[in-house]
Amino acid sequence: MHILIINFNLNDLSRAQYEEVCDSLAETFAAVPGLVSKHWLANEETNTYGGVYLWENRQAMLDFQGSELFASIGANPALVNATVTDFELMAGPSKVTGVA
Repeated sequence: MHILIINFNLNDLSRAQYEEVCDSLAETFAAVPGLVSKHWLANEETNTYGGVYLWENRQAMLDFQGSELFASIGANPALVNATVTDFELMAGPSKVTGVA
């Protein structure tokens, strides 16, 4: 498995407006091939939002990074200071703590 973490700040968009957009996009993300889960993140105090994506494998993550959906995150003027970090999931200890 592979993990992708995307963080950004909101620009001229309230948290309530952002949550409406997230609600409308949840089904789109649920249909992304190879995506096991997406955990939507919000820290209103620091204006930091984003997601933690769990992928079946690295290739599924790379395919997503080449998609229009991924490109739309970086191209959206309401989402600024984006950072994208990927990680390999350490299988052994993760099984012990609840990830299959």
